[in-house]
Amino acid sequence: MAGVKSVALIVIVVGLACRTSLSSPQYPPPPHYAPAPHYKEPARPYSYAYSVDDDYKNLHFSADETSDGNAVKGSYQVALPDGRTQNVDYSADHYKGFVADVSYK
Repeated sequence: MAGVKSVALIVIVVGLACRTSLSSPQYPPPPHYAPAPHYKEPARPYSYAYSVDDDYKNLHFSADETSDGNAVKGSYQVALPDGRTQNVDYSADHYKGFVADVSYK
Protein backbone atom coordinates (compact mmCIF):
# COMPACT_ATOMS: atom_id res chain seq x y z
CA MET A 1 0.00 0.00 0.00
CA ALA A 2 2.89 2.30 0.69
CA GLY A 3 4.03 1.89 -2.91
CA VAL A 4 0.64 2.91 -4.28
CA LYS A 5 0.54 5.97 -2.03
CA SER A 6 4.04 7.01 -3.08
CA VAL A 7 3.19 6.56 -6.78
CA ALA A 8 0.00 8.59 -6.32
CA LEU A 9 1.97 11.28 -4.52
CA ILE A 10 4.55 11.37 -7.33
CA VAL A 11 1.78 11.65 -9.97
CA ILE A 12 0.18 14.55 -8.06
CA VAL A 13 3.51 16.36 -7.64
CA VAL A 14 4.41 15.90 -11.33
CA GLY A 15 0.91 17.06 -12.37
CA LEU A 16 1.17 20.20 -10.28
CA ALA A 17 4.65 20.90 -11.64
CA CYS A 18 3.41 20.55 -15.22
CA ARG A 19 0.40 22.73 -14.51
CA THR A 20 2.46 25.59 -13.13
CA SER A 21 5.05 25.35 -15.90
CA LEU A 22 2.43 25.29 -18.68
CA SER A 23 0.25 28.07 -17.32
CA SER A 24 0.10 31.31 -19.27
CA PRO A 25 2.72 33.92 -18.40
CA GLN A 26 1.67 36.64 -16.01
CA TYR A 27 1.95 40.12 -17.49
CA PRO A 28 1.38 43.37 -15.67
CA PRO A 29 -1.99 45.02 -16.33
CA PRO A 30 -2.09 47.45 -19.26
CA PRO A 31 -1.37 51.06 -18.38
CA HIS A 32 -4.34 53.30 -17.65
CA TYR A 33 -4.63 56.40 -19.80
CA ALA A 34 -6.81 59.36 -19.02
CA PRO A 35 -9.53 60.10 -21.58
CA ALA A 36 -8.73 62.66 -24.23
CA PRO A 37 -9.78 66.18 -23.26
CA HIS A 38 -12.98 67.47 -24.83
CA TYR A 39 -13.06 71.04 -26.06
CA LYS A 40 -16.25 72.83 -27.06
CA GLU A 41 -15.74 73.95 -30.63
CA PRO A 42 -17.12 77.34 -31.62
CA ALA A 43 -20.02 77.38 -34.06
CA ARG A 44 -18.91 77.50 -37.69
CA PRO A 45 -21.41 79.00 -40.11
CA TYR A 46 -21.43 77.69 -43.68
CA SER A 47 -23.40 77.84 -46.88
CA TYR A 48 -23.38 75.78 -50.06
CA ALA A 49 -25.45 75.22 -53.18
CA TYR A 50 -25.27 73.11 -56.32
CA SER A 51 -27.41 72.27 -59.29
CA VAL A 52 -27.31 69.68 -62.08
CA ASP A 53 -29.29 70.16 -65.30
CA ASP A 54 -28.42 67.45 -67.81
CA ASP A 55 -31.02 67.26 -70.58
CA TYR A 56 -29.19 64.45 -72.39
CA LYS A 57 -29.59 62.04 -69.45
CA ASN A 58 -32.64 63.85 -68.04
CA LEU A 59 -30.94 64.56 -64.73
CA HIS A 60 -32.27 67.58 -62.90
CA PHE A 61 -31.59 68.13 -59.21
CA SER A 62 -30.30 70.84 -56.93
CA ALA A 63 -29.65 71.61 -53.29
CA ASP A 64 -28.77 74.54 -51.09
CA GLU A 65 -28.09 74.76 -47.38
CA THR A 66 -27.05 77.42 -44.88
CA SER A 67 -26.14 77.28 -41.22
CA ASP A 68 -25.42 79.93 -38.63
CA GLY A 69 -23.52 77.34 -36.59
CA ASN A 70 -26.54 76.28 -34.55
CA ALA A 71 -29.51 75.90 -36.88
CA VAL A 72 -29.49 74.54 -40.44
CA LYS A 73 -31.94 75.49 -43.19
CA GLY A 74 -31.98 74.19 -46.71
CA SER A 75 -33.84 72.66 -49.59
CA TYR A 76 -33.36 70.24 -52.41
CA GLN A 77 -35.22 69.31 -55.58
CA VAL A 78 -35.13 65.97 -57.38
CA ALA A 79 -36.70 64.95 -60.69
CA LEU A 80 -38.50 61.67 -60.01
CA PRO A 81 -38.76 58.84 -62.59
CA ASP A 82 -42.51 59.44 -62.99
CA GLY A 83 -41.87 63.01 -64.22
CA ARG A 84 -42.74 64.84 -61.01
CA THR A 85 -40.31 67.02 -59.09
CA GLN A 86 -39.91 66.44 -55.37
CA ASN A 87 -39.19 69.60 -53.38
CA VAL A 88 -37.97 69.32 -49.79
CA ASP A 89 -37.55 72.37 -47.56
CA TYR A 90 -36.02 71.49 -44.21
CA SER A 91 -34.66 72.94 -41.02
CA ALA A 92 -32.77 71.34 -38.16
CA ASP A 93 -31.67 72.55 -34.75
CA HIS A 94 -31.02 71.18 -31.27
CA TYR A 95 -34.55 71.93 -30.05
CA LYS A 96 -36.97 70.83 -32.78
CA GLY A 97 -34.71 68.30 -34.48
CA PHE A 98 -35.06 67.73 -38.23
CA VAL A 99 -38.27 69.12 -39.75
CA ALA A 100 -38.99 68.62 -43.46
CA ASP A 101 -41.75 69.97 -45.69
CA VAL A 102 -42.10 67.76 -48.78
CA SER A 103 -44.08 68.79 -51.85
CA TYR A 104 -44.43 67.53 -55.42
CA LYS A 105 -44.89 69.42 -58.69
